[in-house]
Amino acid sequence: MSIPVTEQLKRKRLPTAERRQEIIAVVLELARNSSPEGITTQAIADRVGITHGALFKHFPDKQALWIAVFEWVQEQLGQAIRQGLQGEGDALTRLRQVFLAHVSFVARHPGAPRILFYELQQANDSAFQERARNSLGGYRQRLRDLFQEASRNGQLSPVLDVEMAVVLFIGTIQGLVMQSAVFRNEAEMLAAANRIFPLLLDGFRGLPVSTSS
Repeated sequence: MSIPVTEQLKRKRLPTAERRQEIIAVVLELARNSSPEGITTQAIADRVGITHGALFKHFPDKQALWIAVFEWVQEQLGQAIRQGLQGEGDALTRLRQVFLAHVSFVARHPGAPRILFYELQQANDSAFQERARNSLGGYRQRLRDLFQEASRNGQLSPVLDVEMAVVLFIGTIQGLVMQSAVFRNEAEMLAAANRIFPLLLDGFRGLPVSTSS
């Protein structure tokens, strides 16, 4: 799904499925610069180029629209991560692929983390929150498996603290996401990720810090 919405698309009458995808794309665009709770259905309709009433022909209410957006983000991010996990190479190669795939997704869709964090911070548990927690739990377990495989194969220390390695791995991605949100430099995220990952590997390997005499 292409995120930028062109004037040509605004004027074109689209099939229902395509229009729904366009609306979801617009919500992600708006979420880059606006807090999700501040995004109104009127603002969404205006950006798409349809009437407010026409918006609700595709989604019965605002909650249904947000559920569709949440599901799209979860599915697409999950797909990007799975592709990294299922790639070729040894455990460290696949860890790098997952790291870069995750960062690349956020760089392409900077509004996605805002939407996920917003929903997860809500006081009342929802079906989406449960799905998100389950997905994160599965992600963490697959990372554990890769770190353990790398330890068994001698690529990483046999006494590596796998739990903390997973925390550091995900936390580093979250740090990149936070910095990109503050400085609006999503285009630089992937380059930064490529520079950071070797430093992470040094930490995971337990390499000694060099000191100048």
